[in-house]
Amino acid sequence: MYRLIFLAISWLCLPTIAPGQTHTFRSGEISFKSEAPLEIISAKTKSFKAAIDTTKSEFAVSLTVQSFLGFNSDLQQTHFYENYMETSRFPNATFAGKIIETVRYSNHPQQVTLKGMLNLHGIKKQRIVDATLSWRDRNTMIIDARFTVPLKDHNIEIPRVVYQKIAEVIEVQVNAILKSQP
Repeated sequence: MYRLIFLAISWLCLPTIAPGQTHTFRSGEISFKSEAPLEIISAKTKSFKAAIDTTKSEFAVSLTVQSFLGFNSDLQQTHFYENYMETSRFPNATFAGKIIETVRYSNHPQQVTLKGMLNLHGIKKQRIVDATLSWRDRNTMIIDARFTVPLKDHNIEIPRVVYQKIAEVIEVQVNAILKSQP
């Protein structure tokens, strides 16, 4: 009996996510892949900013488009930056909004839905993204998400000459470790 009471009191006294606590980027990777009939283009960045406010169920991610690296060639990278993403006009991409479900600490991964505005190539479009949240410990959250971005939604044009080399829909993958900040 005493053991049961002790366990109940111990469980209730465990630290929880404090109101207003925000988890901010510590490490991770965002990658994209264009799988077209004649060519696969992929690149990734480890240089981005991300935050999740667990009390308000809000999130935000921001990155500089030119931070993507790992292209097949320097020419492919230059075309991506200059011709398609037009980074001189649109240097950043952002995704911010709400987490539909209540974020809870759990030893098991939690499936959540992110609903927000993706601002890419100067065009804002609402996106709904499925993600998985898991916890390394009470202060470290891991988020994984995969979603697609149709290029036409953001006015990114594929020249007819390279139409077979660039996919019309790009796959995006996010893996981030977020650490609580007071």
